[in-house]
Amino acid sequence: MTSPQALPSPQPLHHGMARRALWTVGACVLIALFLMTMLGHPLGPGLVYSLSIGLSCWALIDVGRLLVARWRLARNPGDVPAAQGWPGWGWMGTLIVFGSLVGYLGGGRLGAWLNGHAPGQLNPLHEAAGISIAPMLMVTLTVGLVLTAFQSLQSRRLLAEAEAEAVRRLAAETRLKLLESQLEPHMLFNTLANLRVLVDLDPPRAGVMLDHLIDFLRATLQGSRVAEHALADEFDRLRDYLALMQVRMGERLESRFELPPELAALPVPALLLQPLVENAIRHGLEPCVDGGRLTVRAAQFDGRLRLTVHDTGVGLDGAPGAGTQAMPPGTGFGLDQVRERLRTLHGDQAQFTLQTVPDGTLACVELPLPAALSTSNEGEPAR
Repeated sequence: MTSPQALPSPQPLHHGMARRALWTVGACVLIALFLMTMLGHPLGPGLVYSLSIGLSCWALIDVGRLLVARWRLARNPGDVPAAQGWPGWGWMGTLIVFGSLVGYLGGGRLGAWLNGHAPGQLNPLHEAAGISIAPMLMVTLTVGLVLTAFQSLQSRRLLAEAEAEAVRRLAAETRLKLLESQLEPHMLFNTLANLRVLVDLDPPRAGVMLDHLIDFLRATLQGSRVAEHALADEFDRLRDYLALMQVRMGERLESRFELPPELAALPVPALLLQPLVENAIRHGLEPCVDGGRLTVRAAQFDGRLRLTVHDTGVGLDGAPGAGTQAMPPGTGFGLDQVRERLRTLHGDQAQFTLQTVPDGTLACVELPLPAALSTSNEGEPAR
């Protein structure tokens, strides 16, 4: 049994009814063919009788099953089988007997009327062949039981799949919350370490950096309590962080942001790019004597949102232009966190690459765009 948070949602009343009706129609056709072959019944009238009886039984059994399941679910919201439309075999057996008896009697009279026989006749074809009502009722009950058992097994399989998917979704959400809770202290510890270095080297600048840190934390902690926010908010948090780094690095750090207005309101995971910017500062620009430029860019390309962080620092292995590396393993908590969040949120639909380019390092995140925006193509963004 899954936890209450992971319970599959109740099915609507009509869920699966068309599929079960088609199975019933198929069984009725087979019965009509059998009666034509074995008893010489004409196919057309026999099919009318078979469909009238079969669909009457199906309607009584199927609708009754779903109504009883809803009644049980109202009494016990945690009843998972009832949530998927299964009332239990006790109720199901009663419905099969009742539905088969009433469906046979009512459907037989309906079939006689549709075939032009006198009102009140049950089934002139069976009467002409000398067949009593008892064996035909047994056939109807047997077919109803077989179809119900088959549909029950199929429903149980779908229920198991729904429960497994709910458990996977709950586990993914829990893992994502853990990752998000780990990101904030990671970012804070890195910033405090930078501040500690600056306290010894330049106390006045350390004071300015501390003021920026207070403003940055106030804005960031407010925004990071949500799973996602607008892309414009993501860029604002990065500007706050780079203002902190500007105090420490001075003229060695140049930053640039490119955010098209039509993409500003797009929802993205909160603080998704923060680790990439930190990585670019720490491993790309700080080791470079002359510093460099850091560019954060958003663009739409081929129905996807492309977010890039480009720095003109030393490259992945300390020498610009030395090589490329996609999805690099073991490059620290920040990049691992980005990869895991993308995998949890979007699976194979999201991509993350990190590579050395001729003028530094390029980190690239690609996310699926909402359908309303993915129809237009803005062209490939420049690096």
